[in-house]
Amino acid sequence: MARTPSNMIPLGTKAPDFKLPDTVSGQTVSLNELKGTQATVVMFICNHCPFVKHVNAGMVAMAKDYQSMGIGFIAISSNDVLNYPDDAPDLMTVNAREEGYPFPYLYDESQEVAKAYDAACTPDFYLFDRNLQLVYRGQMDDSRPGNGIPVTGKDLRAAIDTLLSGGKINAIQKPSIGCNIKWKVPS
Repeated sequence: MARTPSNMIPLGTKAPDFKLPDTVSGQTVSLNELKGTQATVVMFICNHCPFVKHVNAGMVAMAKDYQSMGIGFIAISSNDVLNYPDDAPDLMTVNAREEGYPFPYLYDESQEVAKAYDAACTPDFYLFDRNLQLVYRGQMDDSRPGNGIPVTGKDLRAAIDTLLSGGKINAIQKPSIGCNIKWKVPS
């Protein structure tokens, strides 16, 4: 199990726009259509990664806790499905339904969105304010498969809570750790 950290892009970075197919609704949607009124969490995930499987229930609980407060949640899979068929769009649909995702699960076939966000691993989390400026990037919490720490989402939840209360989010943030994004091999 590879342990790849997030690329800690500069805070204040503007969220790159996108239009991607949602494997749950079947619609092509944009960042502008999905963003929250208060903030937006963009999560790079996939079906097969043990790190994502470990936090799935925590991501669902967090989204359910905050969506009514104007926080948008967007999940994106950018993995190469030719070499990682478990991450194919039809299986993303199945996974989203089985996990009860209350957020769209988008497929980034070209991998251009992952590159635009400088995403490195699954899961990789980004929190943008209402103006789509980056205020947090990194881990959900300290829990990892097998380390015995419960999944609470404390780091990401603290950032969201601070943003909602109008406070200043601590700029010292820990990178997420997970499987590397499965990049396509140029032919």
